[in-house]
Amino acid sequence: MLMHPDLILAQANDRQRELIAEADRERLLAVARLARRGRRARHKAPVRGQPRVMPAR
Repeated sequence: MLMHPDLILAQANDRQRELIAEADRERLLAVARLARRGRRARHKAPVRGQPRVMPAR
């Protein structure tokens, strides 16, 4: 089957855009996960039976 070179180029460009968009989504999700993990660690309740220690300033 013969394909016109312009069609092949257009398909390659579309695929490249899809790969870039997918990488952007993954990067955004990774940043959101890190931010969520950091927030969760900061607001973690103290363990029962352990004295609360004030952070050094």
